[in-house]
Amino acid sequence: MLLVPATALHAQDKTVYRCPGPPVLYTDAMSPQEAKDKGCRAIEGTPVTVIPAPRPRAPAATTASSPGARPGDARVDPAEQRARDSDARRILGEELRREEERLATMKREFNNGEPERRGDERNFAKYQERVAEMRAAITRKEADVAALKRELAKLGS
Repeated sequence: MLLVPATALHAQDKTVYRCPGPPVLYTDAMSPQEAKDKGCRAIEGTPVTVIPAPRPRAPAATTASSPGARPGDARVDPAEQRARDSDARRILGEELRREEERLATMKREFNNGEPERRGDERNFAKYQERVAEMRAAITRKEADVAALKRELAKLGS
């Protein structure tokens, strides 16, 4: 497929065809018979606008001290990195504390597999279903707490 501006069409003396279908195709790279077979129409004298594709952006300049460093190698000020790490530890610590409190509450309500029956649980199967849901929720919460502890261990205390 070749897209050319209208001014170049007159200089090259080629016919541009508009072919139907998604996406609509404009081309000058086919014979009149091929264009007819594909249902394309000649667009003589109509200006063709060519919109160039956006050019790829140049990589951002690095602030790394080494010459040839890639953008990902840019150094962060050590004091700023310590502050980021400290904030991350604090946030993870707070989240861990909240999740541990929620886990403790869930375990209290679970009561070693025998939670209090509610008034709407006259049917024993409903009660067993709720106990199974509570057990699964506790298992998920324990996994969440373990994941937070691993993240904190990665950052170092």
